[in-house]
Amino acid sequence: MAEQHPAVVVDTNVFVAAGFNPRSASARVVAAVRQGKLRMIWNVATRNETRGVLRTIPPLSWESVANLFRDEDCHTAPTDPRRVEHIRDPADRKFAALARATGALLISQDEHLLAEPERMDVLVLSPREFTVGSWMPR
Repeated sequence: MAEQHPAVVVDTNVFVAAGFNPRSASARVVAAVRQGKLRMIWNVATRNETRGVLRTIPPLSWESVANLFRDEDCHTAPTDPRRVEHIRDPADRKFAALARATGALLISQDEHLLAEPERMDVLVLSPREFTVGSWMPR
């Protein structure tokens, strides 16, 4: 039987932090996706946001992470952002809705996503919580 890798949705801010600090927990998350230890679930909306943000912040590069958005991990079914309307920042709803629809864990540094875990229908962890906890594959 093939080994199952944990499914995660990675918020854009994790890619930004990883690009600026290659020794950070965010960089370890991105490295685990690159190494195939994590299965990064994405959809067109989350990829488009990540691409758009990385292309506007020098010295970050979309091209350095584009290959992490693997075709086989693309979620093409609809998600329901209305189910997460309690999230203040509408831009973050797409990530939470995707995690909710797929049962994936959401990795984010957004305080408002991390601050109220009881209101979330998905597990949201900071990159640090994810990497120091039992979540990170070895």
